Amino acid sequence: MKKLFSLALVLAVGFGAAGCSPVTQTPAPQSPSPAPSVSAPAAPSPSESASPSPSASQPAASVKTMKIGSTNAKDRAPSQGFYSFQKYLEAECKTIKVEVYTDGVLGDDTATLEGLQMGTIQGSTVSTSPIAALVPSIGVFGLPFLFSDKETAYKVLDGPVGQEELDALSGSGIIGLCYWENGWRHITNSKRPIKTLADLKGLKIRVMNSPIEVDTWTALGTNPTPLDFSQLYTALEQKVVDGQENPLGNVVTKKFNEVQKYLTLSGHEYSASPFLVSKVFWDSCTPDEQAAIKDAALKARDDERVAAQNEDKTATQTLTAAGMQIDQLNPGEKDKMRAAVQPIYDKYGAKYGKDLMDKLAAAMK
Repeated sequence: MKKLFSLALVLAVGFGAAGCSPVTQTPAPQSPSPAPSVSAPAAPSPSESASPSPSASQPAASVKTMKIGSTNAKDRAPSQGFYSFQKYLEAECKTIKVEVYTDGVLGDDTATLEGLQMGTIQGSTVSTSPIAALVPSIGVFGLPFLFSDKETAYKVLDGPVGQEELDALSGSGIIGLCYWENGWRHITNSKRPIKTLADLKGLKIRVMNSPIEVDTWTALGTNPTPLDFSQLYTALEQKVVDGQENPLGNVVTKKFNEVQKYLTLSGHEYSASPFLVSKVFWDSCTPDEQAAIKDAALKARDDERVAAQNEDKTATQTLTAAGMQIDQLNPGEKDKMRAAVQPIYDKYGAKYGKDLMDKLAAAMK
């Protein structure tokens, strides 16, 4: 009986050490030491072969590879979020190895979403506008001038309304875990300073490939041109488009200041960027692994948002030093822009449904 009890105890310890610790019992350290390398076990000696230990016949837990990546530059806040995620998950879970790919190495937003659906890419963060091609209602967060400040955005996105939209993704083969931050979007161009709504008239502005973005910039008087982000610098350089709109972090890391003279801090859209996991990969994980992934994504979200805020603080200084002219909208002009895009709310509010729009309005109070 004592031998049987010892055998059961050895097996339990062996299996427990091989997987992920429950996140409620073993919080991830802030500065984990590097994970030890895994090497093949040494061949057993004759005496070991003759008298195997009770745990020797148990297979070692396999290590899953989780490839995560996006179009963001390595120095951008979302990419820094990836490295935080890697740190937290690998400290918590020894059965998952995270590989980070930045700068569009895994493809553009469309290719990344397709890779998540197929399971060839295991994780990413993508702005809500491209995701709306799969789940149209998540595009509601791309409405212009929707959020007045980040605190309101966080309250909505981290609350029931945001969770509903994440839950809707599972039907498309993607698991949405939480909202990271791409940031406030601002306008740049090579033609003239933009201080009024009238200054936008006739400019060719690159936009994300999303109907709501095209309609918004049409309503603002520009000629919107959908282009993939990877093509944007060349399009600006060759004057295919006059300008573009992006978070400041993208303007800095992609060196748009080399081909754009004017930046207006319009803050016309808060760009949320959900952290996504392939459902194919998610379903291959144990409950403990899934819990560890979610816990790491939430911890990394908080780090990433701080990084995004710091990114904005330093960007204007960097761009001014690089020779860009930075302007604010004149008083009252943002209200004129809001009035100009009201038809967008009417059109897409009907598309998203009264129930969602009412929930959104209530959550922002």
